[in-house]
Amino acid sequence: MKTKFSLILLLFFALVSWGQQIEVSGVVTSASDGIPLPGVSVFVEGTSIGAVTDFDGKYTIGVQSGQKLSFSYIGFKTQTIAITNQTTVDVTLEEDVESLNEVVVIGYGTQKKADLTGAIATVKSEEIERTPNSNVAQSLQGRVAGVQITSNGSPGDSPTVRIRGVGSYAAGNNPLYVVDGMFYDNIDFLDSSQIESFSVLKDASSISIFGQKGTNGVIIIETKRGSREQKPVFTYNGYTGFQNAQNVVKMANAEQFVTMAYESGSAADIEFVENAIQRYGRSRVNPNIPNVNTDWYKEVLRVAPITSHNIGVTGGSENVNYSINSSYFSQEGILDMKNEYERFNIQSSVDVKVSDRLKIGTNAIFSNATKYNPENSAWFQTYFAVPILPVYDELNVDADPIPFSDARVLGYRGSQNPFPVMTFNNNRLRIKKILASINMEYQIIPDKLKFRSAYSHDFSDISERNVRLPYYITENSQREVSSIRRANVEYSNQIWDNTLTYTDSFGDHNLTVVAGSSYRDEQVNDFAATGNNIQGIGLESSWYLNFADPTSFSNQVSEIGDRFYAMAYFGRVEYNYKNKYLLNATLRAEGDSKFPKEIWVTTPAVGLGWVLTEENFMQDNGIFDFLKLRASWGQLANGSLGDSSGTRTVSTITTAINDVATAGIISSSNYTDLEREILEETNLGITARLFDSRLSLEADYYIRDTKKLVIPVDQPIVSNTILENVGEMRTQGVEIAANWSQTLNDNWSFSVGANIATLKNEMTKINSDAGYFDTGQAEFRQRSMIGEPIEAFFGWEVLGVYQNNEEVQNDPIAVANDLVPGDFKFRDVDGDGDIDADDRVVLGSYLPSFVYGGNVQVSYKQFDLSVSFAGQTGNDILNRKRGEVLFTNDTNMDADFAINRWHGEGTSNSYPSSEGRRKAWNQRMSTFFVEDGSYFRVQNVQLAYTIPSNKLGDNMPEVKLIFTADRPLTLFNYNGFNPEVANGIDRETYPIPAVYTFGVNIKI
Repeated sequence: MKTKFSLILLLFFALVSWGQQIEVSGVVTSASDGIPLPGVSVFVEGTSIGAVTDFDGKYTIGVQSGQKLSFSYIGFKTQTIAITNQTTVDVTLEEDVESLNEVVVIGYGTQKKADLTGAIATVKSEEIERTPNSNVAQSLQGRVAGVQITSNGSPGDSPTVRIRGVGSYAAGNNPLYVVDGMFYDNIDFLDSSQIESFSVLKDASSISIFGQKGTNGVIIIETKRGSREQKPVFTYNGYTGFQNAQNVVKMANAEQFVTMAYESGSAADIEFVENAIQRYGRSRVNPNIPNVNTDWYKEVLRVAPITSHNIGVTGGSENVNYSINSSYFSQEGILDMKNEYERFNIQSSVDVKVSDRLKIGTNAIFSNATKYNPENSAWFQTYFAVPILPVYDELNVDADPIPFSDARVLGYRGSQNPFPVMTFNNNRLRIKKILASINMEYQIIPDKLKFRSAYSHDFSDISERNVRLPYYITENSQREVSSIRRANVEYSNQIWDNTLTYTDSFGDHNLTVVAGSSYRDEQVNDFAATGNNIQGIGLESSWYLNFADPTSFSNQVSEIGDRFYAMAYFGRVEYNYKNKYLLNATLRAEGDSKFPKEIWVTTPAVGLGWVLTEENFMQDNGIFDFLKLRASWGQLANGSLGDSSGTRTVSTITTAINDVATAGIISSSNYTDLEREILEETNLGITARLFDSRLSLEADYYIRDTKKLVIPVDQPIVSNTILENVGEMRTQGVEIAANWSQTLNDNWSFSVGANIATLKNEMTKINSDAGYFDTGQAEFRQRSMIGEPIEAFFGWEVLGVYQNNEEVQNDPIAVANDLVPGDFKFRDVDGDGDIDADDRVVLGSYLPSFVYGGNVQVSYKQFDLSVSFAGQTGNDILNRKRGEVLFTNDTNMDADFAINRWHGEGTSNSYPSSEGRRKAWNQRMSTFFVEDGSYFRVQNVQLAYTIPSNKLGDNMPEVKLIFTADRPLTLFNYNGFNPEVANGIDRETYPIPAVYTFGVNIKI
């Protein structure tokens, strides 16, 4: 009896001890460098109780004696610790060699970075969040080798993104964005705080499984999701700041302008100046110029605010994980008019483990944006507006409703004042986008064979309201009749993917096989109508078509629609032997309704890899911790083309019949069926980690040939061009990315990274009678020729400026063309003693030959400082706005021209005189108008301070204070606002502002 009582008592105390709640806290650090690890999942095994380490690697969790704590973190081995009576448990996690080979998101699956055979780059989500802008693609600038980003300063506009240059002339060159399995042409609806991972697929082998939509590269984006066994984590990320125009173009002031007007010898220009003096009075500083000195760029520019707020919660239980995120973004434009962008987003995802074999997941993104487009013609007018004209003219008493000035009053041909179009135009877009997806994954054979089915639907609705308000400035500058254009574009894209994935390991062999199908259904409907003479136009409530004159709709109503289907079957084999010999092979067959001549196309790709550090002769080499050689080859079919091209033409001609001029008509049809362009690419690469993995290195060399290139071909009989598959183009380059990371001690750590990329583009085949094809206007010609870049600038080379009469008289070309000192001297290429079309040469290309970027990050205790930079060289810009003087002579000019013009022997050998500026001889397309587009930019500077939660008190949130300067400094020689011009032609480019923000991140 006594023994039984003792056993019962012992059991009782054991149960009491087991059920006792203990609060355990500690710090989780890395075994290799002792750095605290934030974001480590800490949970009690067998329960839904969990916690996450803070910025300093600290955690606190409630646990009962006898239970076990599990510590898990990507890239490190999971560690489990039994709890008895400890209240402090510090954990050191060891790096997991396998998971250190990062898991990278690829097409229809994931793969360890160590097993990759293609060129794939990843960008961390925190790097994306550093850049304050409306489009997350902008954040890639300078961060990925071989990716060129051309920014756009207008709120809500997307940047131009090129991966490895251009691969087509007629089909566009933007990459494919894959967001949670759905295909997009742009990602202007995404907020940076929603992004979990960012993968850039560059070579054909990596892209091939996506088919013809991915010809120009693929960017895969996974949005944030919760984790299982994680207690709810609430976050707030927000910033506010301002934008300021950088590198504002200096225009000639009133004194410089008047000086050039008198130098020009133009009686009309001199008269216009005298008219301005008579109307506005004489300057007190210089009585020879009008009492007006308007800096038009200063007038149209403003400092503009930018704001972002994001609130989110993530978490999960044993069988369910979730994420809910909402964000608000607002940005006003630096053009002083109704020019702004506002977006509200909601994103949510839920993943449910229904059973040990079945998982179901859903994801939804709703984006609601309002965008007021700028009146971009204002930039053009601002550049040309004369400085002797004020913004407002109080003498213009007949103006209504605002007394804006008008240059016609002084005798000029154009109004020149940009404020009427800025003030009396209102162009609003409302953009709604819904992405909804659901997926199901079933383990047919657990851990070996799984089936996944995913359905995604993207629905977009863009509603436009473009109002032109009436005004009166002068008789020749007025809008008598108001107008309103209402347009609506509905776009629907559905994708249904089904895949089988088999994964197995046997001995030293590791195998993954993916087989699947993809169905795509795209629909678009575009409706537009314009009405005039709006009743009650002064009230925004009247800005609807039913307030317009009913008789004004004639020929101003249109509606078009289209539907496109595509079906694809694909397969991929991933194999490695002993983790050192790698194979990746893909085959995709795709058919669609756009190419009746070739409905189906099949494209193969293969990649090979050799991990040298797994070989015996590389063991303990003392330098390389990991070294892999990569090689890949693949083909891609470009389906972003129309299926036919051309026109049906009826022309009146006169021809000789029996020596008599006879009039008649000729009818022709030059339609042709196009085939898909085929891109064939070879990629050779190296992936390495050196010096205890402090240094990581990626290097690639590629050659990409575009075959069956679609180019315009002249039709001489009907004086027309038609697109045909008769060209070939080659792009090749080298890409290198390196990063060094090191922890110096408990307080100091740093990382330094850099990437470079070369690019050479050339036409290799043009099957046409001319042997080339021209684009651009005749006055600003671009020509594509074999051995030269596509759409190269084409014209005459300036050798200098004639300095005196003796030099003119000694040159037969100058004498024959009645030239005078101050005129350009052009190179006689063919040496025939004349300057004509045969003397034109390639003047440059808008494609850069060298693009680079880099970053430096330093951490000291709770302070973090990061600086990134980007730049490019080898590209040229056609300064067309300077060249447009050939269309209208009575305009202002930039201060650079005014200061450096030829105005006497020896004053300039690069710029013509004021008189020469007006001559057709000097206005021809030449090296004078094609300028160097190279630049260096400090891309982003961010200083952050983390306030430890224990300094704020018990149970207080983690707080991070952040100051960011985005694009604060750009160095370049080009005579414009900025050297980032997407197609290399600068006529009315929206300036790219510098952005300064202060933000707060809070985590509870």
